[in-house]
Amino acid sequence: YMSRFDDHHAHGHDDRHPGHGRRAIPSRGLGVACLIVLGFSALEIVVGLASGSLALTSDGLHMLTDALALGLAWGAQWVARRPPDARLTFGYERAESLAAFVNALTYVGLLGWIVFEAIDRFQAPHPLDASLALPVAVGGLLVNIAVWWALHRDSDDLNVRGALLHVLGDLAGSAIAITAIVVAATTGWTFVDPLLTLAISLLLLVSTIRLLRDSARVLMNATPPGLDLAALSTALAGLPGVADVHDLHVWNISSGQPALAAHLRLADGADWVAVLEAARSMLSTDFSVQHVTLQPEFAKPI
Repeated sequence: YMSRFDDHHAHGHDDRHPGHGRRAIPSRGLGVACLIVLGFSALEIVVGLASGSLALTSDGLHMLTDALALGLAWGAQWVARRPPDARLTFGYERAESLAAFVNALTYVGLLGWIVFEAIDRFQAPHPLDASLALPVAVGGLLVNIAVWWALHRDSDDLNVRGALLHVLGDLAGSAIAITAIVVAATTGWTFVDPLLTLAISLLLLVSTIRLLRDSARVLMNATPPGLDLAALSTALAGLPGVADVHDLHVWNISSGQPALAAHLRLADGADWVAVLEAARSMLSTDFSVQHVTLQPEFAKPI
């Protein structure tokens, strides 16, 4: 094996940036949110069944599914803290992107079930006991607002975005349940429930597809969004002492952590150490890429 010193100077590997590496502490909000949503989902299911409110029962089942999703996201953050090893040399940080992808896929299935239930309610409205169901539905809305507030501060994280998607679905479900209970109790008109369900499901589907796209990009080693690969290649090739750039790859190790690997063919007489430092500085300053591995190719043996 090459020494650490040899690796940095022969290949030009740089991971000194403090943003690179494992997160120190998983989001406490995810753990708290998971426990709160799990407890309240059980309450909504029991009260929904007792009161005859299908909307409240559905919202409770929705919250139960989301509690499992929050637990998955929280667990992924703990797994992501594990250091690299001989099997996973980049570490476990992609567990978060994988959890986000699984959460989004789960939500696609859940949205399908919600739409099916909405269509069924057009055909078979259900009577309900508003005095029993309404207080619990309002409590569910307040709980979901609190959970959203606890998580939205970390919404740049793909994994937390996946969890937030489920929480937004819970907020929509609670609002639908409250609306359905109030309208059914005051007017007897129950079609407002499936109408609102279909409208909000369409909005949530857009967010779900966006999350699937973003997490899939990380898992597929796609070029980070917003990074101009052609401009980056031109900038590298334009450095003093660089004759050509090839085998250029840029990807995200996890959300917001871009990495780069490339071969640089050096001009005659070029100083590799100077070229390496110039490349590191330029990539960090102009393209926000700190994890860099550069392979030099010399025109003549050295």
